[in-house]
Order: sequence, then C-alpha cells, then structure tokens
Amino acid sequence: MTVIAHVDMDAFYASVEMARHPELREVPMFVGGSSRGVVLSANYPARRFGITAGMPSSRARRLCPQAAVVTPDFDHYSAVSVGVAEIFDTMTDRVEMASIDEAFIDLTTALRRLGGDPVVVGEELRAQVMDEQGIACSVGIGPSKFIAKLASKQAKPDGLVRVQEEEVIAFLHPLPVEAIWGVGEATAGRLHRLGLTTVRDLANTSRPTLQRALGDGQGALLFDLAWGRDDRSVLAKEPSEHSVGSQETFSRDTDDPALVVTEILRMADRTAGRMRAQEMVGKTVTLSVRFADFTTITRTGTLKAYTDRTNDIYAEALRLFEKLGLQRARIRRVGVRAEKLVPKSQTYRQPVLDEPSHGWEDAEEAIDAAVLRFGPQAVQRARLTRRGEMLTAAG
Repeated sequence: MTVIAHVDMDAFYASVEMARHPELREVPMFVGGSSRGVVLSANYPARRFGITAGMPSSRARRLCPQAAVVTPDFDHYSAVSVGVAEIFDTMTDRVEMASIDEAFIDLTTALRRLGGDPVVVGEELRAQVMDEQGIACSVGIGPSKFIAKLASKQAKPDGLVRVQEEEVIAFLHPLPVEAIWGVGEATAGRLHRLGLTTVRDLANTSRPTLQRALGDGQGALLFDLAWGRDDRSVLAKEPSEHSVGSQETFSRDTDDPALVVTEILRMADRTAGRMRAQEMVGKTVTLSVRFADFTTITRTGTLKAYTDRTNDIYAEALRLFEKLGLQRARIRRVGVRAEKLVPKSQTYRQPVLDEPSHGWEDAEEAIDAAVLRFGPQAVQRARLTRRGEMLTAAG
C-alpha cells in the first residue's frame, strides 16, 4: 500500500523570522514591503486582522497599523529550506521538494526501517523540524499525493492528519470543489453554475458531462480526483544528485565522547543500510556536528574505494571526528552523510587478499533482510544497544 506524506511549513517566511526574533511570536507581523509591495507571509496574530499572503502591504497596514513589518531575507529562507530538506533526506531518497516550503515524501518502502507507523514517523518528522529549525510544519499522510496534500491543509496549523485508503471517499466528498487541484476561481464559477459545489456533487456527475463542460482533459482529471484516483508518483532526485545521510539530535546536549562516538556509528549504520537498499555506493563521507549553541561544523573525507559498508563509512566519520580535537564541547546533534553516490553495478571493488570468503558483506545483507522484515530493532550491533559505551572499533 502506498503511503505518501505532504509536509507544509506553516506561514514559512513569518515562521523563520519568528524563530530568529522570538519577540515577534505574540504580536501581529508580516514579511513584505512596509508600504509598497505585497505581503509574502503573515503570522497567525496578523491573520486575525484579515492580513493574508498576496495582499498589498498598504492594505495590510490599514487593517493593522501596529503590525510589525519584516523585510524579506531570501538567502536565509533558502538556507532554512535546505536544512529542512536534509531532515527529509535522512528518512528516504523518495523526496520531492514542491517549493521552498513544501515537500512530498514517499514513505512506502521506508516505513519498515523507520518503525512501521506512518503517524509516529510523521510526528517525529514534525518534532525534528521544530527542534532543528525552530519552525512548525503540518503533515498530511495519505495513499496519494492528492490526498496527502488535502490532509496537510486540514492539519493546519501545526498538526498532522492521516487519511487511510478506506477513508478517502468519506474524507474527500464533503469538501468544496475548490479544494481540488486545478480548480481555481474561474473553474469553480463554471462548476457552481452547473450546481456543483462539493466534491460529492462532482463525483456524482458523469465523466462525459464534465468533459463537455470543462474540456476532455480537465473534465476527466476532475472526475478521477473526485473519486480519489491519483497515480502521480513522488519525483525523487536523479541518481547523479544522490546523497544519503542520517542525523540524530540527542535528548540532552552531551560532552560525553563515548555517547557521541556511539551515535556516529549508529548514523553510519543507518546511512550504509539506506545505500544498500538503493544499490548505491560512494567514496565521499561527510560528518556534521552541531553544538549546544546551534553552531554547526562539517568535515568531508574521501575513501580509497567505493563502498556501502558500515565499517568503512564509520571509520572515515570517526577519523573526521577525532581530527576535530574537541575538548568536552557540548554537542547537540551528529550526522553522517555519503555523497556523490553511483550505482553499485557501475563499480568494481578489488578484494583484499586476506579477506574471508564470507564476512561483513554477507552479515550486512542478512541484517538488512531481517530489518526489512521485522523492523529496525530486529538485529543491531551489540554496541548500539548500549548508547553510553565507549567504542574503539566499528565491529
């Protein structure tokens, strides 16, 4: 069964500014021009005065003279968007950034590895976005992109709505026709003149009637959507763009090197597992460390050969960490990413002379199969069951 999530950042530009300036959270504010231009985003206190995105700034000032006006900082918004996308990428490679503030994520094949419950995964995603970027997002989960997007709208602000396959019709049919993709003001007017105001009305109108009224293509599309039929897939990145990573935010900032190194191994293990699932290999490993004050540093190293093995990726990430020479620095998050991936079928790995005929490669294939069938806790390296234990090797 297909499971797709649509993630929509709530009042994105305004939320980013409130994360930078917490004093703006409780007062009406909008991002845009002070007297000229348009409102790009407004927080919810401003919306209570009737201020909406796309409205002329002059009108917004008349509606709420005391509103704080913030000049847009698009470079910063883009950086936050990239940070949010990196969180999505730690879950699966099936991510489609639809715009700077929304994305579709195909969770279908990743759910077993992530724990199996789409609602739990969605709530963890929302919590991570809030923790890492300080902004709220709404998540809709459904069997198609269309239903997921409608569900995220229902989830606003700062919520989650899941629509299961057997619930689609009951969820969809009471909605107004304007809720359907492609139904703008002009199309809605034509539908209203036909006496069609809800999705149920649309679904109960024959396809030929809709095609005569709206044209063959649009009429057929709206009829299918009214019955919840949408076979569009999430447009994942091209292989040339592929990178795979995992990151973990500690429940409390830590200066315990044993705990940090254990989590680096855990992130290397997750990253390598995802690479094997995608049949990709890489030579470039990037370690990221975020400190208690939210400053972040990254270090990148290159391996001698392409690999998808946990031990290889962990060894390089550990080398990068030790090279930092940190002295009891309080750490908030660690991440391990493999970049510039290529299909495994296009590479050749030279066997080592003393390498056993059956070793870690066979073991990891067996672990992957067990995790796919029974979930992420089915098989783990012993050291990963004891987060505080000092690690001296990857095995």
